[in-house]
Amino acid sequence: MTSDVVLERLMRLHPKVIDLSLDRMRRILAALGHPERALPPVVHVAGTNGKGSTLAMIRAGLEGAGRRGHAYTSPHLARFHERIRLAGELIPEDDLLAVLEECEEANGGAPITYFEITTAAAMLAMSRVPADHALLEVGLGGRLDATNVIHPELTVITPVDLDHQHFLGDTLERIAGEKAGIVKRGVPLVMARQKDEAAEVIEGVAVRLGAPLRAEGQHWHVAREGGRLTFQDGRGLLDLPLPTLPGPHQVANAGTALAALRLLLPDAPSDDPAFAAAMAPDWPARMQRLTWGPLADLVPGELWLDGGHNPAAGEAVAATLAAMPKAPTRAVVGMLATKDVGGYLSHLAPHLEGLTAIPVPGEGATLPPGAVVDAARAAGIEADAAKTPEDAIRAHPAPRILICGSLYLAGHVLRSNG
Repeated sequence: MTSDVVLERLMRLHPKVIDLSLDRMRRILAALGHPERALPPVVHVAGTNGKGSTLAMIRAGLEGAGRRGHAYTSPHLARFHERIRLAGELIPEDDLLAVLEECEEANGGAPITYFEITTAAAMLAMSRVPADHALLEVGLGGRLDATNVIHPELTVITPVDLDHQHFLGDTLERIAGEKAGIVKRGVPLVMARQKDEAAEVIEGVAVRLGAPLRAEGQHWHVAREGGRLTFQDGRGLLDLPLPTLPGPHQVANAGTALAALRLLLPDAPSDDPAFAAAMAPDWPARMQRLTWGPLADLVPGELWLDGGHNPAAGEAVAATLAAMPKAPTRAVVGMLATKDVGGYLSHLAPHLEGLTAIPVPGEGATLPPGAVVDAARAAGIEADAAKTPEDAIRAHPAPRILICGSLYLAGHVLRSNG
């Protein structure tokens, strides 16, 4: 028996229609003896874009301060174990298998989503290992997300934008309201810079719940200055190296992480190595350069990988490309059918000499390559289709190739590239 076998069984319990609700989570957690109540102090992170990078920076900073921390993120790229870190280390196979089987037994065959039962497993595993903090990344939305069954010590909301409209609402205000569902009465909230409509909603929730707000532009500021990152708040100035994660948007994510660390490490002086440690997190598939492996060997120049999949992510990737040295760039794009492919590609169009569309391997909800080609041509991008990333690269070995459009595609690329 392996964890993969149990995970495959758990997939079959998935309801045919997902109704966002916390009832299934409350039921299984009660059957498990409420492990969510035995977690160390929780940092709960929501947002449309940047929440994974921000959480990784917070984790790196806490580890730089000598703190032991759990982390729960999703989705994984190569192996499910990536989703759960216990005291800084990926969950061992034996531990993962044990908690998955316990959750399967406690659930008793009842309908439950894959994310819900694996979130319960993560909380069960985290409740059994001593740590100073537990970092939880919201999967979808916030208010009715499976992670929203805890009482955190700190909540964090990264930039909110349009995504998952079929679940969260078709306006920025409605989506912001769902994200703000993680805010708890009296619990501090760190908020990244938001569009006005989203900021008004989130600030309103914070006021109503008496949650002390630390908002970018009001209580703290972050900027890139002379090849360095500067962060300023009421406690003073931090002068740090730029984040190792490439892209101008990572400066903003770093600011959000630093604002959180200021609250989590209230006694740390400005020269504490924890703040510098936050600038060098391990977080793959975020404009990651692949320099070795069979895929990289096919490219005459640079091979880049990014898992962003919505218009705001496309804008961030475009800004990163704009900041790079000029080079003919071709994209290899695979996306899911639930995503706004036209909005995503509209930002990339000025930076590409062409695009090859591929299906996302192993995903039934993949957007047909023909639909990606049509969207690319509508955005003014020369486009064709191929069956695999390898075929796409062989057909157009450009000096710079960017594989992008889906975290699931990014995971496939990392696995196939070794």
